[in-house]
Amino acid sequence: MRRMLRDNALGLFFLLLFLLALGGQAVAGYFRQVEEMTEHGRMPADFFGFVLSPDFVVDVAENWQSEFLQFFLFIGATIWLVQRGSPESKNPGDEGPESDEDQLVGRYAPDGAPRWARASGWRRVVYGNSLLIVMGTVFALSWLAQSLGGTIVAGEEAAMHGVPAPTWAEYVVSADFWDRTLQNWQSEFLAVGTMVAFSIYLRQRGSAESKPVGTPHAVSAVESE
Repeated sequence: MRRMLRDNALGLFFLLLFLLALGGQAVAGYFRQVEEMTEHGRMPADFFGFVLSPDFVVDVAENWQSEFLQFFLFIGATIWLVQRGSPESKNPGDEGPESDEDQLVGRYAPDGAPRWARASGWRRVVYGNSLLIVMGTVFALSWLAQSLGGTIVAGEEAAMHGVPAPTWAEYVVSADFWDRTLQNWQSEFLAVGTMVAFSIYLRQRGSAESKPVGTPHAVSAVESE
């Protein structure tokens, strides 16, 4: 058990933070809704009703889709684009999907390699792009959940004001939808861009996300190994 915890400490640490943050968001959001409903003289839903409500789903999905979009674009961009000196980038001249030998697939696959890495045809193609496929799929599903939940919330607000509820197609081109969406996107793009740029000149001793402290600025972590 101790070895399992040590070998998976990074993933378990962020899983715990995720669960705590999600639970905290649910509790805080529920009490906020109770306050708002009370002010308007309406009966608030119970806690589990709130967690399953479109309001909560929209807030969660809105954050998820922006995060997975960030990773999807970053993974895809780093195939073809480079940033000299950043440990988040390949070296200039290494752009592209690389050769089978570089990627250790097919006849170059070592002992213990994933079975689909040794396979040929569509299985190797799918496995060789599986990270991008999964990130893109989670982004698309989160975006869809956000848009569907947002349509329901917008319909409820429209009913309160005595105006027609928007359709899904109308809501996904509305200013409200894109205002909420782009607020998250711009922060994710800023975070990725600053990580790429800062890691050229700044260091964190012992972190896998940083070059060794004494590495010259123009040298990537790969070149310094």
